Amino acid sequence: MKSVICDIDGVLLHNNELIPGADRFIARLRGQGNKLVCLTNYPVQTAKDLANRLQSAGIDLDESHFYTSAMATADFLTHQEGRRAYVVGEGALTHELYKNGFTITDINPEFVIVGETRSYNWDMIHRAASFIANGARFIATNPDTCGPNFSPACGALCAPIERITGKKPFYVGKPSSYIIRAALNHIDSHSTDTIIVGDNMSTDILAGFQAGLETVLVLSGVSKQDSIEQYPFRPNHIFANAGEIDIV
Repeated sequence: MKSVICDIDGVLLHNNELIPGADRFIARLRGQGNKLVCLTNYPVQTAKDLANRLQSAGIDLDESHFYTSAMATADFLTHQEGRRAYVVGEGALTHELYKNGFTITDINPEFVIVGETRSYNWDMIHRAASFIANGARFIATNPDTCGPNFSPACGALCAPIERITGKKPFYVGKPSSYIIRAALNHIDSHSTDTIIVGDNMSTDILAGFQAGLETVLVLSGVSKQDSIEQYPFRPNHIFANAGEIDIV
Protein backbone atom coordinates (compact mmCIF):
# COMPACT_ATOMS: atom_id res chain seq x y z
CA MET A 1 0.00 0.00 0.00
CA LYS A 2 1.40 3.39 -1.03
CA SER A 3 2.28 6.07 1.48
CA VAL A 4 1.19 9.59 0.55
CA ILE A 5 2.92 12.95 0.93
CA CYS A 6 0.28 15.59 0.24
CA ASP A 7 0.69 19.33 -0.19
CA ILE A 8 -1.92 21.50 1.53
CA ASP A 9 -2.49 24.80 -0.28
CA GLY A 10 -3.80 24.24 -3.78
CA VAL A 11 -4.49 20.56 -3.09
CA LEU A 12 -6.64 20.46 0.04
CA LEU A 13 -7.36 24.13 0.66
CA HIS A 14 -7.57 27.37 -1.26
CA ASN A 15 -6.85 30.03 1.37
CA ASN A 16 -8.91 28.43 4.16
CA GLU A 17 -11.67 27.01 1.99
CA LEU A 18 -11.94 23.30 1.21
CA ILE A 19 -11.16 22.38 -2.40
CA PRO A 20 -14.06 20.16 -3.56
CA GLY A 21 -13.20 16.48 -3.25
CA ALA A 22 -10.23 16.97 -0.92
CA ASP A 23 -12.16 15.72 2.11
CA ARG A 24 -13.18 12.55 0.25
CA PHE A 25 -9.59 11.92 -0.80
CA ILE A 26 -8.25 12.22 2.76
CA ALA A 27 -11.13 10.16 4.18
CA ARG A 28 -10.40 7.38 1.68
CA LEU A 29 -6.70 7.31 2.56
CA ARG A 30 -7.51 7.17 6.27
CA GLY A 31 -10.08 4.42 5.70
CA GLN A 32 -7.62 2.34 3.65
CA GLY A 33 -4.85 2.80 6.20
CA ASN A 34 -2.37 4.59 3.93
CA LYS A 35 0.45 6.35 5.74
CA LEU A 36 -0.13 10.06 5.21
CA VAL A 37 1.75 13.29 5.85
CA CYS A 38 0.58 16.74 4.80
CA LEU A 39 3.72 18.61 3.82
CA THR A 40 3.97 22.40 3.50
CA ASN A 41 6.70 24.90 2.78
CA TYR A 42 4.84 27.43 4.93
CA PRO A 43 6.92 27.82 8.13
CA VAL A 44 4.66 30.11 10.17
CA GLN A 45 2.13 27.57 11.50
CA THR A 46 2.84 24.64 13.80
CA ALA A 47 1.52 21.15 13.12
CA LYS A 48 -1.24 21.80 15.65
CA ASP A 49 -2.14 25.08 13.92
CA LEU A 50 -2.42 23.26 10.61
CA ALA A 51 -4.56 20.50 12.11
CA ASN A 52 -6.95 23.16 13.44
CA ARG A 53 -6.97 24.93 10.06
CA LEU A 54 -7.94 21.79 8.18
CA GLN A 55 -10.46 20.78 10.82
CA SER A 56 -12.20 24.12 10.37
CA ALA A 57 -12.48 23.33 6.65
CA GLY A 58 -13.88 19.85 7.25
CA ILE A 59 -10.80 17.58 7.23
CA ASP A 60 -10.11 15.91 10.57
CA LEU A 61 -6.44 14.91 11.02
CA ASP A 62 -4.35 15.01 14.18
CA GLU A 63 -1.11 16.97 14.31
CA SER A 64 1.06 13.88 13.71
CA HIS A 65 -0.05 14.01 10.07
CA PHE A 66 1.62 17.37 9.40
CA TYR A 67 5.19 18.28 8.58
CA THR A 68 6.45 21.79 7.79
CA SER A 69 9.57 23.45 6.43
CA ALA A 70 10.18 24.82 9.95
CA MET A 71 10.24 21.26 11.32
CA ALA A 72 12.53 20.13 8.50
CA THR A 73 14.84 23.09 9.08
CA ALA A 74 15.21 22.23 12.76
CA ASP A 75 15.82 18.59 11.82
CA PHE A 76 18.46 19.57 9.27
CA LEU A 77 20.28 21.79 11.77
CA THR A 78 20.45 19.09 14.43
CA HIS A 79 22.82 17.26 12.07
CA GLN A 80 25.11 20.31 11.79
CA GLU A 81 27.72 21.64 14.20
CA GLY A 82 26.56 24.63 16.23
CA ARG A 83 23.51 25.45 18.34
CA ARG A 84 23.31 29.27 18.25
CA ALA A 85 21.03 30.87 15.70
CA TYR A 86 19.86 34.32 14.70
CA VAL A 87 16.32 33.88 13.39
CA VAL A 88 14.25 36.00 11.03
CA GLY A 89 10.91 34.32 11.54
CA GLU A 90 7.92 33.79 13.78
CA GLY A 91 6.83 31.51 16.59
CA ALA A 92 6.48 28.20 14.78
CA LEU A 93 10.08 28.31 13.56
CA THR A 94 11.58 29.38 16.88
CA HIS A 95 9.41 26.77 18.62
CA GLU A 96 10.90 23.97 16.51
CA LEU A 97 14.43 25.27 17.07
CA TYR A 98 13.97 25.51 20.84
CA LYS A 99 12.54 21.97 20.86
CA ASN A 100 15.73 20.75 19.21
CA GLY A 101 18.09 22.44 21.66
CA PHE A 102 18.96 25.66 19.84
CA THR A 103 19.64 29.03 21.43
CA ILE A 104 18.08 32.00 19.64
CA THR A 105 20.57 34.83 19.91
CA ASP A 106 22.11 37.87 18.26
CA ILE A 107 25.47 37.25 19.95
CA ASN A 108 27.91 35.35 17.72
CA PRO A 109 25.33 33.08 16.08
CA GLU A 110 26.60 30.13 14.07
CA PHE A 111 23.54 30.21 11.81
CA VAL A 112 21.30 32.84 10.29
CA ILE A 113 17.92 31.21 9.70
CA VAL A 114 15.26 32.92 7.62
CA GLY A 115 11.62 31.89 7.62
CA GLU A 116 8.73 34.28 7.21
CA THR A 117 7.56 37.23 9.29
CA ARG A 118 5.41 40.30 8.80
CA SER A 119 7.75 42.30 11.05
CA TYR A 120 10.67 42.08 8.59
CA ASN A 121 12.70 45.30 8.75
CA TRP A 122 15.99 47.09 8.02
CA ASP A 123 17.55 45.98 11.33
CA MET A 124 16.92 42.29 10.57
CA ILE A 125 18.52 42.63 7.14
CA HIS A 126 21.52 44.45 8.61
CA ARG A 127 22.09 41.95 11.43
CA ALA A 128 21.60 38.91 9.23
CA ALA A 129 23.99 40.21 6.57
CA SER A 130 26.61 41.15 9.17
CA PHE A 131 26.50 37.74 10.82
CA ILE A 132 26.75 35.93 7.48
CA ALA A 133 29.63 38.15 6.36
CA ASN A 134 31.41 37.15 9.57
CA GLY A 135 30.98 33.42 9.03
CA ALA A 136 27.47 32.45 10.13
CA ARG A 137 25.88 29.84 7.87
CA PHE A 138 22.85 30.99 5.88
CA ILE A 139 19.83 28.67 6.09
CA ALA A 140 16.29 29.33 4.84
CA THR A 141 13.09 27.38 5.32
CA ASN A 142 11.94 27.55 1.69
CA PRO A 143 12.63 29.32 -1.63
CA ASP A 144 9.08 30.56 -2.25
CA THR A 145 9.11 34.26 -3.11
CA CYS A 146 5.37 34.89 -3.04
CA GLY A 147 2.46 33.75 -0.89
CA PRO A 148 -1.30 34.36 -1.22
CA ASN A 149 -2.27 37.75 -2.68
CA PHE A 150 1.39 38.49 -3.50
CA SER A 151 2.48 38.48 0.13
CA PRO A 152 6.30 38.30 0.46
CA ALA A 153 7.50 34.80 1.29
CA CYS A 154 10.83 33.42 2.52
CA GLY A 155 12.73 33.67 -0.76
CA ALA A 156 11.84 37.35 -1.06
CA LEU A 157 13.05 38.01 2.49
CA CYS A 158 16.35 36.28 1.68
CA ALA A 159 16.93 38.32 -1.50
CA PRO A 160 18.38 41.52 0.04
CA ILE A 161 20.59 39.49 2.38
CA GLU A 162 21.89 37.52 -0.62
CA ARG A 163 22.60 40.73 -2.54
CA ILE A 164 24.49 42.30 0.38
CA THR A 165 26.59 39.26 1.26
CA GLY A 166 26.92 37.57 -2.13
CA LYS A 167 25.96 34.31 -0.42
CA LYS A 168 22.95 32.13 -1.13
CA PRO A 169 21.18 30.20 1.63
CA PHE A 170 20.63 26.47 1.76
CA TYR A 171 16.89 26.16 1.20
CA VAL A 172 15.45 23.24 3.19
CA GLY A 173 11.92 23.25 1.75
CA LYS A 174 10.56 22.02 -1.56
CA PRO A 175 11.94 21.51 -4.17
CA SER A 176 14.88 20.36 -2.02
CA SER A 177 14.88 16.59 -1.70
CA TYR A 178 15.95 17.05 1.93
CA ILE A 179 12.44 17.94 3.10
CA ILE A 180 11.06 14.93 1.21
CA ARG A 181 13.52 12.62 2.98
CA ALA A 182 12.60 14.21 6.32
CA ALA A 183 8.89 13.73 5.61
CA LEU A 184 9.50 10.09 4.66
CA ASN A 185 11.32 9.58 7.96
CA HIS A 186 8.40 11.24 9.74
CA ILE A 187 6.03 8.53 8.49
CA ASP A 188 8.65 5.75 8.42
CA SER A 189 8.28 5.17 4.69
CA HIS A 190 10.54 4.75 1.66
CA SER A 191 10.61 6.70 -1.59
CA THR A 192 9.80 3.65 -3.72
CA ASP A 193 6.58 3.10 -1.74
CA THR A 194 5.41 6.72 -1.68
CA ILE A 195 3.59 9.15 -3.95
CA ILE A 196 3.59 12.93 -3.65
CA VAL A 197 0.47 14.92 -4.48
CA GLY A 198 0.98 18.58 -5.28
CA ASP A 199 -0.28 21.50 -7.33
CA ASN A 200 3.04 23.11 -8.25
CA MET A 201 5.43 21.74 -10.88
CA SER A 202 8.32 23.89 -9.61
CA THR A 203 8.13 22.73 -6.01
CA ASP A 204 6.01 19.63 -5.29
CA ILE A 205 6.57 17.74 -8.52
CA LEU A 206 10.23 18.69 -8.89
CA ALA A 207 10.88 17.69 -5.26
CA GLY A 208 9.18 14.35 -5.78
CA PHE A 209 11.05 13.75 -9.02
CA GLN A 210 14.41 14.53 -7.39
CA ALA A 211 13.67 12.25 -4.44
CA GLY A 212 12.51 9.33 -6.58
CA LEU A 213 8.80 9.42 -5.69
CA GLU A 214 5.83 8.74 -7.92
CA THR A 215 4.33 12.16 -8.65
CA VAL A 216 0.72 13.33 -8.91
CA LEU A 217 -0.12 16.83 -10.14
CA VAL A 218 -3.56 18.25 -9.40
CA LEU A 219 -4.75 21.21 -11.46
CA SER A 220 -6.59 22.91 -8.60
CA GLY A 221 -3.71 25.21 -7.64
CA VAL A 222 -0.66 26.86 -9.18
CA SER A 223 0.20 24.75 -12.24
CA LYS A 224 -2.29 24.33 -15.08
CA GLN A 225 -2.37 21.91 -18.00
CA ASP A 226 -0.92 24.39 -20.49
CA SER A 227 2.05 25.23 -18.22
CA ILE A 228 3.35 21.65 -17.98
CA GLU A 229 5.06 21.95 -21.37
CA GLN A 230 7.41 24.56 -19.90
CA TYR A 231 9.19 21.89 -17.84
CA PRO A 232 11.67 19.22 -19.00
CA PHE A 233 10.13 16.68 -16.60
CA ARG A 234 6.57 15.37 -16.32
CA PRO A 235 4.40 14.22 -13.43
CA ASN A 236 3.49 10.55 -13.47
CA HIS A 237 -0.22 11.37 -13.16
CA ILE A 238 -2.44 14.42 -13.63
CA PHE A 239 -5.90 14.94 -12.11
CA ALA A 240 -8.27 17.89 -11.98
CA ASN A 241 -8.35 17.78 -8.18
CA ALA A 242 -7.60 15.48 -5.24
CA GLY A 243 -11.13 14.05 -5.29
CA GLU A 244 -10.45 12.48 -8.69
CA ILE A 245 -7.24 10.67 -7.71
CA ASP A 246 -7.83 6.96 -8.23
CA ILE A 247 -4.34 5.43 -8.11
CA VAL A 248 -3.88 5.08 -4.33
